[in-house]
Amino acid sequence: MSKRNNTPHLGQNKMGSMPIGRLLINMALPLMISMLVQAMYNVVDSIYVSRISESAVTALSLAFPVQNLLIGFSTGIGVGVNAFLSKSLGEGDRERANLCAGNGFFLVAIVVLVFMLFGAFFSRPWFEMQSTVTETIEGGTAYLSIISIFSLGLFVQVLCERLLQGTGRAFDSMIVQLVGAVTNILLDPVFIFGYFGIPAMGVSGAAIATVTAQWIAALLALYLNHAHNHDLHLSLKYLKPTAHVVRPILAVGIPSIIMMGIGSVMTFGMNQILQGFTETATGVFGIYFKLQSFFFMPVFGINNATISIIAFNYGARSPKRIMETLKKATLSAFVIMLLGVCSFQIFPDQLLGIFNPTPEFLVMGRSALRIISLSFPLAAVGIALSGSFQALGIGLYSSYTALCRQLIVLLPAAYLLSLSGNVNLVWWSFPIAELVCFLVTILLFLKLYHQRIKPLYHA
Repeated sequence: MSKRNNTPHLGQNKMGSMPIGRLLINMALPLMISMLVQAMYNVVDSIYVSRISESAVTALSLAFPVQNLLIGFSTGIGVGVNAFLSKSLGEGDRERANLCAGNGFFLVAIVVLVFMLFGAFFSRPWFEMQSTVTETIEGGTAYLSIISIFSLGLFVQVLCERLLQGTGRAFDSMIVQLVGAVTNILLDPVFIFGYFGIPAMGVSGAAIATVTAQWIAALLALYLNHAHNHDLHLSLKYLKPTAHVVRPILAVGIPSIIMMGIGSVMTFGMNQILQGFTETATGVFGIYFKLQSFFFMPVFGINNATISIIAFNYGARSPKRIMETLKKATLSAFVIMLLGVCSFQIFPDQLLGIFNPTPEFLVMGRSALRIISLSFPLAAVGIALSGSFQALGIGLYSSYTALCRQLIVLLPAAYLLSLSGNVNLVWWSFPIAELVCFLVTILLFLKLYHQRIKPLYHA
């Protein structure tokens, strides 16, 4: 009887019935667009400030770890709220869903206060610790202070996007992201170079354009939640923290924050190693990191979609759909990364040319792009397979691979190679780390397959 009842249920949910290829595109495409839009903010700032000076580019590169943490905390809280909100609505508990949204705003207020204090008192020490160039310190301090002190716009925007997504209004969420990105692109030249009576503000102008765009997107997101999101009632009475609501939000959100934190630590560590050569090396690494996001972000979008599909079909005890999802996700990620390799190998000068490079910057950047991109195909397989770790309930495996890729192997390898005195050798630490991570991922996946997937065939 239970088997007969289960069949229509699966048929009603696209994750159990839609062909895997179409399902993966259907679910991954909005996530890929979302992640690319988030990556656009820092990329656009860097394109414009590169017209000021190389030190301005370096300033943004040195600010990136903190900016990445801002995104990490905002996304972590948003993901935690999204998960608990969807669960509450699925159970028909609207009061708890409202509490979830309200407590999300409470957590945002606490974290924003911490970043505001950092921006006010620690922006200059952050740059003085990493650079001795006055222009880099002054420009970077101004940029980091502004984006930290006025970070409330970013946090509200991301949280409200997740509220829209959690109630099935993904289109409204995408509109918010696009409005924010387009506004940033339009305002950057106005505030950086000075137009329409507004004085040229250089690097500070880039930060003002970014936070202005974030605040506009945040206000739009609040309006769309108020006007369109009838599943929620946003009210001050729901701001009061409630332990049984805050705990599950943090349980989901903190691992996401930690993963972004690992990336920030890696970026900070690499900046310190590269500063031992020249500021140009740090700037090159910063530009590489922004360019690679156009290939890595779509792959992470595929990864996130894969997690949902595999988790559903694991619950439905459908191993064939799990393995088909993994094969198609891995192939898709591999093709995207192959395009990345081809782009970085064939067009490095054109890609770097977007950022107005000096001859020294161009020579060093050309080597960096060509060497580091050799690791892309290995990264594609590793990221695609890691989705199965989280989907099948062994998220710790994902932490192992992330630590291996970004800290345990990469930084020691980069440091040892830097002792040669040749900056081009440092770039080889990325393929080395990715190869080790690839091998670790394969071993962990084989273990997972025999523990969780293979028994489903016998069942």
